[in-house]
Amino acid sequence: MEPRGIRNNNPLNIRKGNNWKGERQNQTDKSFEEFVSMEYGIRAGFVLLRNYITGYSGKTTPFDTVRKIVMRWAPPSENATQKYIDFVAKDMNVSPDTKISFKDKKTMVSLVYAMIFVECGQRVDRCTICSAYDLV
Repeated sequence: MEPRGIRNNNPLNIRKGNNWKGERQNQTDKSFEEFVSMEYGIRAGFVLLRNYITGYSGKTTPFDTVRKIVMRWAPPSENATQKYIDFVAKDMNVSPDTKISFKDKKTMVSLVYAMIFVECGQRVDRCTICSAYDLV
């Protein structure tokens, strides 16, 4: 059976709570969002990550490194957060404390590519992730 995030077209495992562009009309998962396509599910992740990285357009402290992003995305209360940080940074070939700009598409695609693997245990094609970034 495919991982839940893949079945839901939500490979970053975004919890319910927002109205997203591209949501499935009939939601059957009680905890996690479901999307009509993988691109829309990943797009929602990019929207959240943009908010983290920009500090909600300057309204809060930015979460703009792999360490800060993952600490917020996958808190230690429910995840092996340090292992998540270590994997993503190594997969991206960056330090966990390297600043990330949302405007850097290549970096953002690499970040999401690695995060999806941690969340679902499998890869999603980079072209799909690039297409999702272009929808933001």
